[in-house]
Amino acid sequence: MKTILEVQDLCKSFRLSPKQQKLEKTNSKIKKAVDHLSFSAYEGEIFGLLGPNGAGKTTTLRMLATLIRPDSGDALVDGASILSQPEDVRTKIGFLTSELKLEEFFTPNYLFDFFSELHQVPPALRDQRKKTLFQRFGIQQFAEVKVANLSTGMKQKASLAISLVHDPQIVIFDEPTNGLDVLTAKVVTDFLQELKEQGKTLIVSTHIFSLIEKICDRVGIIVNGRMVLCDTLAAVTAGQSLEDRFFELYKEVAGEEA
Repeated sequence: MKTILEVQDLCKSFRLSPKQQKLEKTNSKIKKAVDHLSFSAYEGEIFGLLGPNGAGKTTTLRMLATLIRPDSGDALVDGASILSQPEDVRTKIGFLTSELKLEEFFTPNYLFDFFSELHQVPPALRDQRKKTLFQRFGIQQFAEVKVANLSTGMKQKASLAISLVHDPQIVIFDEPTNGLDVLTAKVVTDFLQELKEQGKTLIVSTHIFSLIEKICDRVGIIVNGRMVLCDTLAAVTAGQSLEDRFFELYKEVAGEEA
């Protein structure tokens, strides 16, 4: 199998304000969000990054998407370094997160065209991809509706379509079904599997056990910014449910840090 993503000893810390210290219930002024994190993902697989809220999943994905810079370490995205070749990385990935909102004044149609132009997608190819993706997600009848007036589910589907304007080989999703109703969530998860069948690599961050069990080939369990275990789903669970195995590992980590 070809390694298409190689994460190498990533570290990232943030300074906490007094209010954040209180929320985190800590006296420390520094939070180590990602702590020497390493893992690989292979071409044509769905890799799940599983952990509780605050484990460092979103920070990791934002570094991979070149939105923030690591304090140390690096990652190679299809051979391109997130540190020295960020522009190359951006051409290779699609990134969808609930933290990144579509501008509500604009329409899905306008935003798809705008981001296609940013990625230098030729107009004819842009129109072909737009037709395919808008039909796939039922966006056509809402194409000229301002994002502010779309339902939560339609906003998510529009965001998904727009993140794929340049047909990236690697697609990164942070909590792809978070806040969605069951019907929209199924549309999204079915599409993730379709992308895999097309040979694309998907990195999916979530705290939902059933989503990992349904769609992922391999899983990395991250706790307090560190990779606790990373392997195939079968090897990680070792005959247990993923939920039981996760809490077993979580207790072990908590015991080590006590």
